[in-house]
Amino acid sequence: MKQSGASASSATFLNSSLLDAAQGRVPARQPVWIMRQAGRYLADYRRVRSLFPSFMDFCRSPEHVAEVTVQPVDQVGVDAAILFSDILVLLPPMGLQVDFKEGKGPVIANPLRDDAVIAALPEGNLNSELGYVFEGIRLTKKALGNRVPLIGFAGGPFTVASYMVEGGSSKELAKLKALMFSRPEVFTTLIGKLASVTAAYLCEQARQGADVITIMDSWAGYLGPNVYRDLVLPHTKRIIAAVKAEFPHVPVVHYANGAPHLLPHFATLGADVLGLDWRVNLGDALRAYPKQVFQGNLDPCNLYASPDQIRAKVKALKAEVGGRAHVYNLGHGILPDISPDHARAFVDAVHEE
Repeated sequence: MKQSGASASSATFLNSSLLDAAQGRVPARQPVWIMRQAGRYLADYRRVRSLFPSFMDFCRSPEHVAEVTVQPVDQVGVDAAILFSDILVLLPPMGLQVDFKEGKGPVIANPLRDDAVIAALPEGNLNSELGYVFEGIRLTKKALGNRVPLIGFAGGPFTVASYMVEGGSSKELAKLKALMFSRPEVFTTLIGKLASVTAAYLCEQARQGADVITIMDSWAGYLGPNVYRDLVLPHTKRIIAAVKAEFPHVPVVHYANGAPHLLPHFATLGADVLGLDWRVNLGDALRAYPKQVFQGNLDPCNLYASPDQIRAKVKALKAEVGGRAHVYNLGHGILPDISPDHARAFVDAVHEE
């Protein structure tokens, strides 16, 4: 697939504060975006979502993907758009059937239960099977008009593997961890294939116009430090290295939820920005890694407070950051019943001098 979008190395943005901060420069105005910012807390998102019988049908409509991706830029004032999609769009090209059940989340019809099936997993033709994602990027770039950068993303290989093996969401990841510990060579085959597919997928996103790349390894915190170091870190590092090798000017963000004990390992991944959840003391992280750019890390539930209380929390957060380059965000995704006015209060507070 030919390159048709402008990468961060060539585009000029009306608002480049996120790119400046991600590359270690302190911008004139602090950048902020919100994980899950295109979502149910916005009435216009709910209107568009109601047009589709299933979540995956929604994801496969590039025109509507572009519409909801741009909504929070226009309505909340964030400094970047993040492509509306899902980390599990990689599963169908690898032969797994995924659906999203109301109130239950993702359900995999044919979860991985057999070592031979894992060994034979296809790596898919991403250009043909995920063309709707790349068309969504191109349409979103056109709609943004270089006002702000566009963030592309994928799930971390451990997190995506958890859905493939568990068959959906899990509170323990017992099936995946049983595979890791009883047959580590099979687990390594699985996560190695996922790393290759993910690297190709993210590079294609950058080729089509994504200006920043984010890896969401949401469930990495289920692992102990040594297990993460030995069985997962090398594969995530390989993904980041592949993106940086082909697109050296596209910043890479790595985020994991509930994993403060893994921060020393995350710091070795080679990511330009490390996303922190609210369980990490930001001041401690800033002192421990003075050259690392961080993202975060306000508890999403702070947005239930009054706008004045939100501003006070942001002021304290900014005092911790001081004069460093930083990407402001919540420590996890915005909750669906948050008032858009409170989301705007958060964004406005970051932008205040």
